[in-house]
Amino acid sequence: MHTKDLTLVSLMTAIIIILGLIPGIPLGVIPVPIVLQNCGIMLAGLLLGTKRGTLAVFLLLLLTALGLPVLSGGRGGLPIFIGPTAGYLFGWLVTPALINLGLKFVPQRGRILWQLLSVWVAGVLCADLIGTVWLTFQSHIPFLTALVSNLAFLPGDTLKVILAYTVAKALSAQHFSQNALL
Repeated sequence: MHTKDLTLVSLMTAIIIILGLIPGIPLGVIPVPIVLQNCGIMLAGLLLGTKRGTLAVFLLLLLTALGLPVLSGGRGGLPIFIGPTAGYLFGWLVTPALINLGLKFVPQRGRILWQLLSVWVAGVLCADLIGTVWLTFQSHIPFLTALVSNLAFLPGDTLKVILAYTVAKALSAQHFSQNALL
C-alpha cells in the first residue's frame, strides 16, 4: 500500500472517530443509540472505495478492540463486540464493499437517484439488518420487534446518506479520489 493510501485511510478513520465525539441519542426502545459515525462509514465507502474504505472501518474497529474510546459516547474495548451494538459494527465493516458493489450496477438514467438508493440500501438497510440479527441473538429480542425498532433510525439515516453522498460528490469533483462517483 502506498503512502497516499495509508494517509487517506488514516484520515478517514480520524473523521469517523471525530463523528463519534458527538454523543449518541438513546432510543429507549432498544439498547442501540442514534449515532453520526455511520455517516462516516458511508463516506469511507464513497470516497475511498471498497479496499481502502473497508480498511478505514477495520482500523476503527481495531482501535475499539484495543480499548481506545473511539466509538460514540467514548466507548471502546472488547466487550463492545459482544454487546447489543456489535452487529451494527460488523455491518459497518461490510458497508464500504456493499456500497461500491451497488454503485457498479447503477443505470445511467436517473443516476443520482439510483446512486442515493444504492448507498441507502448498503449503508442503512444492510447494516441495520446485520445489527438486527445480532441484537435478536444477543438481547433475546424477537426478530420482528428488533426489526421494527430499527424504523426509528431510517429518517436520520436517510439524511446521513444524503449528507455523505453530497460531501463525496463535492470532494470527488475536486479529484480527491478515484471511485465509482467520478
